Amino acid sequence: MKDLADSIESMEQLATVWRALVLDRDPGADVRDLPGIAVRWADCRFAFWNCVTLTEVRAGAALVARRLAEVADIMRSKRHPGFLWLFEDLLDEGARAALDDAAAAAGLRLAFPGTGMAGDLLPVPDPVHPDLTFVRVRTDDHLTAYADLNSRAYGFPLADGRDGLAGSALWKNGVYAYLGLRDGVPVTCAGAVEADGRLFVALVATDPEWQRRGYGEAVTRKALYEGARATGLTRATLHATQAGAPVYPRIGFRPNSPIRFYGLDG
Repeated sequence: MKDLADSIESMEQLATVWRALVLDRDPGADVRDLPGIAVRWADCRFAFWNCVTLTEVRAGAALVARRLAEVADIMRSKRHPGFLWLFEDLLDEGARAALDDAAAAAGLRLAFPGTGMAGDLLPVPDPVHPDLTFVRVRTDDHLTAYADLNSRAYGFPLADGRDGLAGSALWKNGVYAYLGLRDGVPVTCAGAVEADGRLFVALVATDPEWQRRGYGEAVTRKALYEGARATGLTRATLHATQAGAPVYPRIGFRPNSPIRFYGLDG
């Protein structure tokens, strides 16, 4: 079933990419593949690096309820908050219908929705935007700017974003990460990283003062263009927030599974 295959791909891309990103942040991070649960938890201040996801396919209501309780226990054992990324289409119909009650019983609250997306869309043309110049992330100052853009876009304290990216060798060398500069000032960013024969787009952000001008789309195209040119890959995947979801179909991505991001309740 193609749609289910796409949803499985979306979950597996998260588990693969986040393994590398979390271990880059902390080589001693909690990276485990448990029955039905993938833990990718750096336990740092940047909440996106603290991640758990469910991995079973067509899981029923009783099993999902048990897994949610296990996930909540894992999350409670950590110093810093993070998210359960739950791919709805991996659950069976009964589990989806019972999900709200099961999450509440486990002590989880819905933080925000998202959508998995993928497409055989590469190569894309080298993007041009009249307001922007692009620079690849290569220095600590670039990393700080990249982190700060994500913090502003997603409502994190600046210190939290910097805790996630400061000093990273991977983001300066292994990720095709780009800043979009307007009059020399970073206003948008996106990264693409190779994973299992695909490019995965990560941490796309635009300063809230400069949103809805096509900047996020342009810098995403730049990361994809450079990543595809370097690797020869033709397929790309990503996980979009609700705000970003309308942008990516214009590049060629197609939605697959809805994602629910859960945090601990209280």
